[in-house]
Amino acid sequence: MPRRWRGGAEYREMVVLAVPLLVGQLGQVVLSFADSAMVGNYGVADLAAASFCVNLFNLPLIFLMGYSYGLLPALGRAFRDLGGMRSVVAKGGRNMLWVSGCVMLVMGVPLLFLEAFHQPPELHERIVSYYLLMLVSLPAVGLFNVLKQFFDVRGKTWIAMTVLVGANGLNILGNWLLIFGKLGFPEWGLFGAGVSTLVARILEAGVLGVLYLRWRSLHRPPKPFPTYLGRWELLRNGSGMGMQLGLETAMFSLSVIFVGWLGNEALAAHHIAVTVQTLGFMTYYGLGGAVSIRVSRAIGQGQPKRARLTSAVGLRLMWGCAAVIAALMGYFRESIAALFTTEPAVAALAGTLLLVGIAYQPADALQVCYSNALRGVGDARGLALIAFVAYFLLGLPLAFLLSTHFTLGALGVWLGYPIGLLGAGLAYAWRFYRVLRKG
Repeated sequence: MPRRWRGGAEYREMVVLAVPLLVGQLGQVVLSFADSAMVGNYGVADLAAASFCVNLFNLPLIFLMGYSYGLLPALGRAFRDLGGMRSVVAKGGRNMLWVSGCVMLVMGVPLLFLEAFHQPPELHERIVSYYLLMLVSLPAVGLFNVLKQFFDVRGKTWIAMTVLVGANGLNILGNWLLIFGKLGFPEWGLFGAGVSTLVARILEAGVLGVLYLRWRSLHRPPKPFPTYLGRWELLRNGSGMGMQLGLETAMFSLSVIFVGWLGNEALAAHHIAVTVQTLGFMTYYGLGGAVSIRVSRAIGQGQPKRARLTSAVGLRLMWGCAAVIAALMGYFRESIAALFTTEPAVAALAGTLLLVGIAYQPADALQVCYSNALRGVGDARGLALIAFVAYFLLGLPLAFLLSTHFTLGALGVWLGYPIGLLGAGLAYAWRFYRVLRKG
């Protein structure tokens, strides 16, 4: 087959897989926008408290999503063996419950030392109530992600998308009812937003679980689990991939502590900018999910050249999206900031931070593409090592130094992000092609 047609077929396959993933990811962005806008219009203090909690919980949420990616290599190998896929999902689900319980214990520690984070005292009560609701929702998030991997690798990416979009719609409705006390419901403010999120997460995991149990292929006998991946290897893969995503998120999530030292206005502006830039991150991860699925299938079928082509096609698509997103963020940054707050100082600072966010869109797309390609080949160790160096030893220290030592404030925090992302992207790409050559 001529190379141009192989590339064309890869584009088509990638888009078919990616569109539902992208819609699901954008649904998350819309939900994040709606949460922040509703809470922000209820009060600046509520928005600041939400910013603190959301930024800290990005870390465990992303870790659990990354842990579920550890199933990809095994599911890719078992793609033509539904009994084997069933066995992988069963073990992965049990592991996820254990891991999410451990994450809950770890995330409970900050509540015991809340004063050590030096957040404004008037926010403490709001932070505690919202934080606890986010904490108990973690097992539902983990199970949803495990089940999602099964449907996505089967090529049924629209199933999880439909469930996710429906749950997000219910979440937004619940926000309107419980934040503002509409239609006779109590006016709970930020606590109401937390209740709505908890209910939506339980529903999305429950509905996807029912659909999985009713899947016709599950009536076939499962194959022995070690056929496709050993039990401890699955745990190592999931932990490594979860660690990689967790370290990436930590560069953003832990930096909120630095911003919190600057006061409520800086914290609120940072939250607005982070929420907006999530549009790019989720878009790239929608396409990145298709890259990891296609790469895992190619490697499972012994086709490294097709895996290389998949990564190249994915990067071109992501860079195209990055150009569009950067243009939209630059042109509408002031209008976007005005959606979240009526405070002029907060809106002005958020607009400035969004300008920096434009600069790291291409680097973000690069690191998303090749980190997902590495997930497809199952290189959990390489992912975790590169993430630690790029995000924890480069990006986060730079954010701290620029914001404090060089007194650039929130702007300094944001200037550290592009350097960490670019370093990670280049290292992931080098590692991916090295693994393919060795394989």
